[in-house]
Amino acid sequence: MVGMITALILVPLVGALCVSAARPRQARGVALGFNALSAIIAFTLWRNFDSSAAGLQLIERYAWIPALGAEYLVGIDGLSLLLVLLTSLLFPFALLAQQGSRGLCALMLVMQSALYGTFTAQNFVLWFLFYEMSLIPSFLLIKLWGGEKRAHAATKFFLYTFLGSVAMLLAFLGLYFVHGTFDFARLAELGKTGLLTSNISWLAFAGIFVGLAVKVPLFPFHTWLPDAYETAPTGVAMVLTGTLSKMGVYGFVRLLLPLFPSEMRVVGPWLLGLAVCSIIFASLAAWAQTDLKRIVAYLSINHLGYCMLGLFAITARTAEPMVETQAALSGVFMQIFNHGITAATLFYYVGLLEQRRGARGLDDFGGLMQRAPLLCGWMSIAMFSSLGLPGLNGFVGEFLIFKGSFALAASFTAVAVLGLLITAIVFLRAMQALFSGPLAGSCSAFPELRPKEKLVLLPATLLMFAIGIAPQFIFNIFNTTVVQMAQLFA
Repeated sequence: MVGMITALILVPLVGALCVSAARPRQARGVALGFNALSAIIAFTLWRNFDSSAAGLQLIERYAWIPALGAEYLVGIDGLSLLLVLLTSLLFPFALLAQQGSRGLCALMLVMQSALYGTFTAQNFVLWFLFYEMSLIPSFLLIKLWGGEKRAHAATKFFLYTFLGSVAMLLAFLGLYFVHGTFDFARLAELGKTGLLTSNISWLAFAGIFVGLAVKVPLFPFHTWLPDAYETAPTGVAMVLTGTLSKMGVYGFVRLLLPLFPSEMRVVGPWLLGLAVCSIIFASLAAWAQTDLKRIVAYLSINHLGYCMLGLFAITARTAEPMVETQAALSGVFMQIFNHGITAATLFYYVGLLEQRRGARGLDDFGGLMQRAPLLCGWMSIAMFSSLGLPGLNGFVGEFLIFKGSFALAASFTAVAVLGLLITAIVFLRAMQALFSGPLAGSCSAFPELRPKEKLVLLPATLLMFAIGIAPQFIFNIFNTTVVQMAQLFA
């Protein structure tokens, strides 16, 4: 299996070149073909992944720039594999949802390659290269194919992410000057006893924290997200919320917690406060919106806040029950995957409504159940999944996060639970405005789901039920990684 991860990274790049040379009408078909090839490689990695073994697997290591301490070092553990699979599922979903030109399809493939590299790189120089590589296509996709105010939204997105990346780069340069390595495993080992002296250590911690907090995004670094998601095309918004935001959460798990355990414990209560603010304030902001895209965007911040709550709860105590730590981590990993599927599906439904009506405000619809009961029913499933209804995928991750977090940080978790209540109000209000009441005159000819749309939505809906009813096939991917990380953080 040597070279499989490299092939996974290179296939979308080759696809981008082929799409650029293809005829405009063939662009999406060619892109989907390379998506399928990437998915085959990803599922081959899953099949050859030993879920009972701890640590990195399928490692590829080659000298690259020895003078800078840079290696071509890639490998996967349970978390990396989970995110690789999520990326492989979402990109064809997003391309099917988006009528795109050659440029759009090519940029989507470049972003897919960057995400594969980010989730598998184990050396900072290589990781940072892929991390930044995702920024350029994201900016261009919003800037060139976005809706109203796309220039403002794209510039805001670029500035936030770029400045955060600069802060993170400076922090890692400081670590390299002291320790002479960019290797994640080596730095994590040194982090157990402290990487730097106290004052410099806090500066490095702050730089990495800001860079990752912008990407999640975590309150108060979140203000770029609603504008970017609102103006982005449907398929791009699906990718931004489903996979790009996971880069920040992945960075917290892979970098900040292992490298700065002492600093995380000191500021743990403050970080828990930020996570709770992300959950409560974002859900309240969603309640105040009438634009469906902005509602889903703010709820995306809310749900990622649950991930940060679980991670920060682990660092909040000096002595932690191992079972509860593992429960919180398992919930975070599961929530990463489930949020990617559910949030992307919700953005797809919003795109369908906008295509049919030419608008996406709550007041622009009414009584849709009379005209499109299938669309309303399937969209309700995605909403209930996002809400965390038992039997659907959203319940599993949220339950485990709260189970672990209540034992580790009860007061913060008790406040965070209010986010579930507010989210329920937001979704019930939306369902009432969209589906119930008299049929709006502007929706008198509103069409039902088309066969092609059903083929896109059916796998996502079945996956929500499959994970909600029998989630063990997802847990098996990362159980060993969770146990290993829980011991490391302890």
